[in-house]
Amino acid sequence: MAEFPEAEPGEFVRLTARVDGVVQGVGFRYWTVRKAEELALTGTVRNNDDGSVGLVAEGPQAVVLEFREWLRSPEAPGRVETVEESVSAATGEFKGFSVRF
Repeated sequence: MAEFPEAEPGEFVRLTARVDGVVQGVGFRYWTVRKAEELALTGTVRNNDDGSVGLVAEGPQAVVLEFREWLRSPEAPGRVETVEESVSAATGEFKGFSVRF
């Protein structure tokens, strides 16, 4: 797991992740949007050509941490095997959370 930078729990951060496993054809992107919207995060999620799913999520550090934990939990659809991730400062470029095609 990537380490979160020194920040206050309410400071906005960006999580960039690549999720591997059985994550395409199982509703993973749509459930990810639903969870992100529930947490009031912004960003995007998309299928990658190699069978993984890529995502970017921005929001308060504490909430992004909760989202990151959800990605690895049994509640996430499909079967997540690995999550490669990085955390950086949020850019604020997103207005909502959507599926990119």
